[in-house]
Amino acid sequence: RRSASAEAADMHLAIAPDGDAALWNALLAAIAERGALDRAYLDAHVEGYDEALAAARASDPAASGLSEAEIARFIDLWLGTEKVVTVYSQGVNQSAHGSDKVNAILNCHLATGRIGRPGMGPFSITGQPNAMGGREVGGLANMLACHLDLENPAHRATAAEFWQAPGVSLPPIPARPGLKAVEMFDACAEGKIKALWIIGTNPAVSLPRADRVAKAIAAVPFTVVSDITRTDTTARADVLLPALGWGEKSGTVTNSERRISRQRAFLPAPGEARADWRILCDVAARMGWGEAFAYTHEAEIFAEYAALSGRAAALGRDFDISAHAAITREAYDALAPFQWPAPADPARNPAPGGRFFAEGGFYHDGGKARMLPVTAPARQAPAQGLFHLNTGRIRDQWHTMTRTGLSPRLGAHLAEPFAEIHPEDAARLGLGAGDIVRLEGAGGGAAVLRALVSEAVRPGEVYVPMHWSGTNSTRGAVNPLVDVTNDPVSGQPALKQGRVRMERLAARWYGFAASARPLAPPPPAAFPLGSVIRTATGWALEMAGTEAPDDWEAEARRLMALPGACAASVEDPATGIRRIAFHEGARLVGLFFAAPEPVALARDHAVALIGREAGAGEALAGRRPAGRPDPGRIVCACFGVGENTLAAAIARGAHSTAALGRATAAGTGCGACKPEIEALLARRTAPLSTAAE
Repeated sequence: RRSASAEAADMHLAIAPDGDAALWNALLAAIAERGALDRAYLDAHVEGYDEALAAARASDPAASGLSEAEIARFIDLWLGTEKVVTVYSQGVNQSAHGSDKVNAILNCHLATGRIGRPGMGPFSITGQPNAMGGREVGGLANMLACHLDLENPAHRATAAEFWQAPGVSLPPIPARPGLKAVEMFDACAEGKIKALWIIGTNPAVSLPRADRVAKAIAAVPFTVVSDITRTDTTARADVLLPALGWGEKSGTVTNSERRISRQRAFLPAPGEARADWRILCDVAARMGWGEAFAYTHEAEIFAEYAALSGRAAALGRDFDISAHAAITREAYDALAPFQWPAPADPARNPAPGGRFFAEGGFYHDGGKARMLPVTAPARQAPAQGLFHLNTGRIRDQWHTMTRTGLSPRLGAHLAEPFAEIHPEDAARLGLGAGDIVRLEGAGGGAAVLRALVSEAVRPGEVYVPMHWSGTNSTRGAVNPLVDVTNDPVSGQPALKQGRVRMERLAARWYGFAASARPLAPPPPAAFPLGSVIRTATGWALEMAGTEAPDDWEAEARRLMALPGACAASVEDPATGIRRIAFHEGARLVGLFFAAPEPVALARDHAVALIGREAGAGEALAGRRPAGRPDPGRIVCACFGVGENTLAAAIARGAHSTAALGRATAAGTGCGACKPEIEALLARRTAPLSTAAE
């Protein structure tokens, strides 16, 4: 998919689903054929090269979905540029072939010695805050803290001795991995798990076949959820524990260069909310393990963690911050950022200058890296009548919108879930602007979304963002469509893709509401489409219905919870358009618009009237007063600058992002909108957007 990031690129490769390994195998074969191998590095620090090269040569580059010219250009650029960083994220990782994709990337860097040196190396990034820190702490189903291996007897014994793990009244640390996420919720559905504690995540939305996961959570006899807001997952909890949010927490985080920094709370704890570690200690004490969890400050936990890292380093692990094993509370509070490894004995630092692997020293027996042979999967076109589903993020939202969805500014950019479809497919399905589509996944899950016709996706594919859930949409969640297909090595589910059927959904009517009071997604039985967004003046609701209500005013009152407000309405029998305004005194508290076709009105203007002393005539007009220009679709969320405003500035001579920033302020905040601004500049002769868009 041609994303906003691709707009800023020198080269965009629209790789076929799971075509990554085929591309990197083609590169590895070219590295050997063109004499680009770093033989000295391979001989000294790598094993498995011959097998990896043989597999790469047997791979079909066409499985990448790219043309020969595209592949050749990529190879020329990669081989002709010594300092190469390969940044990969969840499109590579969250795949049934994720382990192979990563190994194919590593093979190319190892073969050329482009690792561990400035400006070179593979670089996995995630969308998680403190993802690196979470991996260091460990405690996963298949690993222990500080990078210790659960299935290694010496590692397991070290952790058990350090933690004084019981071996008589309770079993010691298990020798086998536990259930990974998908397996765990399968076990919940089968009644094998009797108690479940979910901390700071939303699996009822974020896992494959999410609707089944939600039912599995509800089937557990006793479910506890720790979170800071209500989500699809908390709705299924027996006990909800209020936790602290990011600005309320005190602890440490680790960034992508292994730099650990103190995070200090800048907001007080609201109500009875507590830190996660405090909640865990309190529950442990209630269970009779208070002595083992008798921490009084996060500094004590950090010191224990640092001490265990020294034991792990003695067993050959890379993570070591044992220099801080005796840290005091005062020293912890004043802790300056530092990069690991930070061993108690500085002479034991295996990464001088903060870099690993430039001189070998890999974490295998013998210290050599292992190149692995990768068989790229063959390219598979969807079966007749099916589309390839592609999922991912949009620019201004994060995960399941439990926090970003609270921001009116962020919601102004893309306000409702959508299915992005190529014009050829839209024409074949008879889709027009604002139409609705129904998607059904292989596992039976369904989603109902607004169609967005765009050449950013390829024919035969459909893109749906991952952020919406049952808390803010009727059927806008995408993961119920994603079937369970796991990587056989990592167990990682293929969250980014699937196979779906798609059809146009004929609604009887379309609606838009703006309210000063909270709105909820309408029930799916009568409303196939419904999505709520936070606005600067309250809430807004996009909807569509299969049955027209007998009483439009009563329906609007019910949706907006305005039983006592005064109503003024206008109905046009010729067009079927209905408009209703609700006032409490002189204050406008609600607006409702319905029509047989997608509702065309100046939404931002209607939203801005909520809470003001606006007359019924102005409120029901649905358009701006004369002389007040339509800013168009919001491009810059920081300053609320729309596409029409930018296009007008371009027409007046602002022909660069800097000039547009000076003229409109767009792009001068966080800068996330700059790729869209650059794309708009590239097509600046295109007609301006309409208010209906």
